[in-house]
Amino acid sequence: MKVRPEDRILEIGCGFGASSTLICEQLTTGSYVGVDRSATSIKAAMKRNARFVESGKAQFHIGDFESFDPAGRKFDKIVAIRVRAFHVDPERSCALVEKWLAPKGQLFIEYDTPASKRV
Repeated sequence: MKVRPEDRILEIGCGFGASSTLICEQLTTGSYVGVDRSATSIKAAMKRNARFVESGKAQFHIGDFESFDPAGRKFDKIVAIRVRAFHVDPERSCALVEKWLAPKGQLFIEYDTPASKRV
Protein backbone atom coordinates (compact mmCIF):
# COMPACT_ATOMS: atom_id res chain seq x y z
CA MET A 1 0.00 0.00 0.00
CA LYS A 2 1.59 3.21 -1.12
CA VAL A 3 0.68 5.94 1.38
CA ARG A 4 0.35 9.46 0.01
CA PRO A 5 0.80 12.44 2.36
CA GLU A 6 -2.85 13.47 1.95
CA ASP A 7 -4.45 10.02 2.30
CA ARG A 8 -7.35 9.38 4.65
CA ILE A 9 -6.73 5.86 5.92
CA LEU A 10 -8.83 3.43 7.94
CA GLU A 11 -7.17 0.37 9.43
CA ILE A 12 -9.46 -2.40 10.60
CA GLY A 13 -7.84 -4.55 13.28
CA CYS A 14 -5.05 -2.09 14.07
CA GLY A 15 -3.79 -4.15 17.01
CA PHE A 16 -1.03 -2.54 19.07
CA GLY A 17 -0.46 0.17 16.45
CA ALA A 18 2.80 -0.86 14.77
CA SER A 19 1.48 -0.25 11.26
CA SER A 20 -0.34 2.86 12.53
CA THR A 21 3.04 4.42 13.27
CA LEU A 22 4.44 3.56 9.84
CA ILE A 23 1.37 5.01 8.14
CA CYS A 24 1.15 8.19 10.24
CA GLU A 25 4.82 8.97 9.66
CA GLN A 26 4.03 9.29 5.95
CA LEU A 27 0.98 11.54 6.35
CA THR A 28 1.20 15.33 6.30
CA THR A 29 -2.32 16.61 5.61
CA GLY A 30 -3.89 13.16 5.69
CA SER A 31 -5.46 11.31 8.58
CA TYR A 32 -5.57 7.85 10.09
CA VAL A 33 -8.31 5.97 11.94
CA GLY A 34 -7.60 2.65 13.63
CA VAL A 35 -10.32 0.27 14.83
CA ASP A 36 -9.83 -2.81 16.96
CA ARG A 37 -12.20 -4.78 19.16
CA SER A 38 -9.57 -5.16 21.89
CA ALA A 39 -9.47 -2.36 24.46
CA THR A 40 -5.99 -3.52 25.45
CA SER A 41 -4.76 -3.21 21.87
CA ILE A 42 -6.28 0.24 21.42
CA LYS A 43 -4.74 1.46 24.66
CA ALA A 44 -1.32 0.24 23.47
CA ALA A 45 -1.81 1.73 20.00
CA MET A 46 -2.75 5.10 21.46
CA LYS A 47 0.28 5.08 23.74
CA ARG A 48 2.59 4.06 20.92
CA ASN A 49 1.15 6.77 18.65
CA ALA A 50 0.52 9.48 21.25
CA ARG A 51 2.21 12.19 19.17
CA PHE A 52 -0.11 11.48 16.23
CA VAL A 53 -3.19 11.36 18.45
CA GLU A 54 -2.23 14.65 20.12
CA SER A 55 -1.68 16.35 16.74
CA GLY A 56 -5.08 15.15 15.50
CA LYS A 57 -3.55 13.05 12.74
CA ALA A 58 -4.66 9.74 14.30
CA GLN A 59 -7.78 8.47 16.04
CA PHE A 60 -8.40 5.07 17.57
CA HIS A 61 -11.74 3.38 18.25
CA ILE A 62 -12.60 0.30 20.31
CA GLY A 63 -15.09 -2.06 18.70
CA ASP A 64 -15.57 -4.41 15.81
CA PHE A 65 -15.67 -2.90 12.36
CA GLU A 66 -19.22 -4.14 11.80
CA SER A 67 -20.47 -1.61 14.35
CA PHE A 68 -17.97 1.16 13.53
CA ASP A 69 -19.64 4.41 12.47
CA PRO A 70 -17.35 6.62 10.38
CA ALA A 71 -19.85 9.51 10.77
CA GLY A 72 -19.98 10.20 7.05
CA ARG A 73 -16.21 10.16 6.57
CA LYS A 74 -14.79 8.57 3.45
CA PHE A 75 -11.37 6.96 3.20
CA ASP A 76 -8.86 6.83 0.35
CA LYS A 77 -7.51 3.55 1.62
CA ILE A 78 -8.91 0.90 3.94
CA VAL A 79 -6.58 -1.85 5.15
CA ALA A 80 -7.35 -5.05 7.05
CA ILE A 81 -4.58 -7.48 7.94
CA ARG A 82 -5.45 -10.82 9.55
CA VAL A 83 -9.02 -9.76 10.20
CA ARG A 84 -10.84 -13.08 10.31
CA ALA A 85 -14.18 -11.70 9.09
CA PHE A 86 -12.64 -10.97 5.68
CA HIS A 87 -11.51 -14.60 5.46
CA VAL A 88 -14.70 -16.20 6.76
CA ASP A 89 -17.23 -14.01 4.91
CA PRO A 90 -15.34 -11.83 2.43
CA GLU A 91 -18.37 -10.74 0.40
CA ARG A 92 -20.25 -9.45 3.43
CA SER A 93 -17.17 -7.83 4.98
CA CYS A 94 -16.13 -6.09 1.77
CA ALA A 95 -19.67 -4.85 1.13
CA LEU A 96 -19.75 -3.37 4.62
CA VAL A 97 -16.57 -1.33 4.22
CA GLU A 98 -16.73 -0.45 0.52
CA LYS A 99 -19.38 2.19 1.28
CA TRP A 100 -16.72 3.99 3.37
CA LEU A 101 -14.35 4.32 0.42
CA ALA A 102 -13.93 7.66 -1.30
CA PRO A 103 -14.27 7.69 -5.10
CA LYS A 104 -11.30 5.75 -6.50
CA GLY A 105 -10.54 4.53 -2.97
CA GLN A 106 -8.72 1.25 -2.45
CA LEU A 107 -9.34 -1.69 -0.14
CA PHE A 108 -6.30 -3.75 0.95
CA ILE A 109 -6.93 -7.13 2.58
CA GLU A 110 -4.34 -9.65 3.69
CA TYR A 111 -5.12 -12.83 5.56
CA ASP A 112 -2.74 -15.62 6.39
CA THR A 113 -2.17 -17.87 9.33
CA PRO A 114 0.01 -16.16 11.97
CA ALA A 115 3.42 -17.80 12.32
CA SER A 116 2.71 -18.82 15.91
CA LYS A 117 -0.22 -20.95 14.72
CA ARG A 118 1.43 -22.64 11.75
CA VAL A 119 2.15 -26.32 11.99
